Amino acid sequence: MRTVLSLVLLTSLCILPARAEEKEKETEKPAGPTLKVLWSVDKDLVKPESAYVEPESGVLYVSSIGDGDAKQDGNGYISKLDTNGKMIATKWATGLNDPKGIRSAKGTLWVSDVDEVVGFSLKDGKETARVKVVGAQFLNDVAAGADGTIYVTDLLASKVYAIKDGKYSVFAEGDELEGANGLLVDGNRILLGGWGIPPGFNPTTPGHLLSLDMKTKKVTKITKEPIGNLDGVELDGRGGYTATDWKAGKVFHITKDGKATLIMQSEPSTADHAYLPKRNLLILPHMMQNKLVAYEFKAP
Repeated sequence: MRTVLSLVLLTSLCILPARAEEKEKETEKPAGPTLKVLWSVDKDLVKPESAYVEPESGVLYVSSIGDGDAKQDGNGYISKLDTNGKMIATKWATGLNDPKGIRSAKGTLWVSDVDEVVGFSLKDGKETARVKVVGAQFLNDVAAGADGTIYVTDLLASKVYAIKDGKYSVFAEGDELEGANGLLVDGNRILLGGWGIPPGFNPTTPGHLLSLDMKTKKVTKITKEPIGNLDGVELDGRGGYTATDWKAGKVFHITKDGKATLIMQSEPSTADHAYLPKRNLLILPHMMQNKLVAYEFKAP
């Protein structure tokens, strides 16, 4: 009888750890996307970096870096799609090296390209302007002011340049910009997605979501804590923001008071996204996976 009881007790002790391990696995969060996929484009895009919906036409423009990496190879291009993922023109605008940020102003689509900012007519995709920024190290995201001024970040130099009437100037600079990657004009301020400190591709401290006052040039941290190597920055239509972390493959929702919530975990290279609040539509380039994916996300 003692032998039977001993066997039963031993069996129970062996089973309990196994069940505990199974329960622990059940509670683990999924490593993949947590947002509902609406559509995906995985053809004709080579390292897509930026997605932008032009507000007047509702047309989606996507920059493809191409096979190079900040080289003068000429294989970068801009694609034109509708917001349902249908390709309208794969190479709507060409003649670029490594195009990244995109924004429109007064009939022109402006694109950053290594050390230049290039303008294309929205009517036909023909090049209309090319402004070389002497000394630029890594021009990245592009934003447009209400007066048509174009702003562009230089991630490695931790600078923001302003371009108007074909001429450029340094608008803001310094480590407090945290090697800003993403930027967006919002009224009388510029939102900046800090890549990290010190400025460079591999900073020791991740970046914050920042606000740059356009008049005083004062920089304010929106997120109290650093949250990642931030790339895309967009308004959520409800006073908050959405932001991507390129290195970690994350997408965040950030409230107006700076609380960041992870809304999606994917593979690294979640790049410069577009967000349409009225349609709860988040369009995200997965750069190194050569695909563009639209997700359903309703800001809280």
